[in-house]
Amino acid sequence: MAAAVTLVRAGAHVSVFESARHWGGRARALSITGPQGQDWLVDNGQHILIGAYTQCLELMNTVGVNTASALLRQPLDLRDIHGQGLHLPDLPPPFDAALGIARTRGWRLSDKLALLLRANRWQQQGFRCGPHESVADLCAGLPERLLRDFVEPLCISALNLPMEHASGSLFLRVLRDSLFAGRGGSNFLLPRVDMGALFPDAAARWLEQQGATLHLGRRVQRLQANASGQSGWLVDGQAFDAVLLATHSHEAARLALQAAGNRTPHASACRNWAKGAAALEHTAIATVYAWAPPSPQGTLLPTPMVALPCSAQEPAQFAFDKGRLNGPAGLLALVVSACTLPRQALQERVLAQARQQLQLPRLQGLKTVIDKRATFACTPAVQRPPAAIAPDLWACGDYVQGPYPATLEGAVRCARTVAQAALQECARISGSPDTTG
Repeated sequence: MAAAVTLVRAGAHVSVFESARHWGGRARALSITGPQGQDWLVDNGQHILIGAYTQCLELMNTVGVNTASALLRQPLDLRDIHGQGLHLPDLPPPFDAALGIARTRGWRLSDKLALLLRANRWQQQGFRCGPHESVADLCAGLPERLLRDFVEPLCISALNLPMEHASGSLFLRVLRDSLFAGRGGSNFLLPRVDMGALFPDAAARWLEQQGATLHLGRRVQRLQANASGQSGWLVDGQAFDAVLLATHSHEAARLALQAAGNRTPHASACRNWAKGAAALEHTAIATVYAWAPPSPQGTLLPTPMVALPCSAQEPAQFAFDKGRLNGPAGLLALVVSACTLPRQALQERVLAQARQQLQLPRLQGLKTVIDKRATFACTPAVQRPPAAIAPDLWACGDYVQGPYPATLEGAVRCARTVAQAALQECARISGSPDTTG
């Protein structure tokens, strides 16, 4: 949807083919049944944005989403249910980080000084490191308390991997653009509406109003090169100047291989690209939706989001009180990044963890959502496929080469960059771009 909006704003004629019966891919709404048979609309997994997601926010505003009301903005908060952990004040950097670290409860003075000195070193190095360094390598020598309360939760929420296996360079880029880029960049933006309403549904309505052609519930079956000597591609027999594969990596690899099978001059390039895309490893994210009787104020937690001490037996890292986010009172979303457990075992462990840590003995599970291919594995020196597949054939998504890990902002930035490149190529060849996302 980000690619389509970018293309339409530039004057292109756009057709969007979506194989599912909803817009937004994984970032969409789904229905669950409440404790008394209510029909509740939640997300296909709990999402969170940060203030540094400037291009996400700009696109939301473009298609008519009021981001001020749709998102609850609050300073970065990694505190647990007891108020221990890092919480930044609403100040410009670096004063927010300095003051937030200085007054963090549960940390010794030596812990705070160690983090400030390490952050200063990263800044002096331009937030760069060797491609093969992990987050654990970057943080070697830091006190165990800092690793547990700050580095690990930030790493696993941003990169969906434990710090021993996560890319140090991608982690530093997230730190640079969130904690050190400008005031509000590190703010948490918690959705007050479902993910469908937050962008893709609004984008679809905006695209239709602008004259784009939208095909919902239609999977592309054939991708072929145009006749010899002509540029562009045929999508199920329909000609387009350019094609953008704005899909997950395995679907893009399927279509690229199909394009290669037509014995075009670009068959080798398509096959090589497909091989790289299909080789990407992925990690899962799970969300356990649960309910407990709320307080008279309709809440369960002291804040909309709290960090949870986690381990193999207690795998959830964060809890979200949906009653504080315009959701049903008493509903919790418990998030497990880098999830490896089967559904039943996962739900049992997470519910036991939440009952004990959050002191909610009457908590009951409603639904567990596991996205097994939630993100590509952001490991050190990971080989991500390029955006360009063949002339007039592009891929965009959070897995394509770029400076960000698998995030909403990474997907949007890639889509906009690729859309602009496709427009320039089409203009160079024909002067009148006609593009499909």
